[in-house]
Amino acid sequence: QVQLVESGGGLVQAGGSLRVTCVASGRTISSYVMGWFRQAPGKEREFVAAITSTGSSTYYADSVKGRFTISRDNAKSTVYLQMNSLKPEDTAVYYCAADRTRVRITTTSSAYGYWGQGTQVTVSS
Repeated sequence: QVQLVESGGGLVQAGGSLRVTCVASGRTISSYVMGWFRQAPGKEREFVAAITSTGSSTYYADSVKGRFTISRDNAKSTVYLQMNSLKPEDTAVYYCAADRTRVRITTTSSAYGYWGQGTQVTVSS
């Protein structure tokens, strides 16, 4: 129904920047809440950021506020996560997800029905 593919991960020095991208195919995501989650080895998947369907509202985890920016381009079926001032604790696999049911942002992973394969982000000290 909806396929999500992340890209843009890699190895970055602490303090550096990286932008990860999520491209959707299949059904349009223009009416969906879109989110980014991350999972480090041995840890639970955690919420990072989300954006409403038109991009009018965003929400961030406290750990990334002021450093990360989520955006979307519905004409290109694409969602971005710009990551600045990266820290070693940001190291994780970053996943793109879509919530087609709710209008407002939800931070729990169970609310999102579609997931990408993930892209690895590694931050060295």
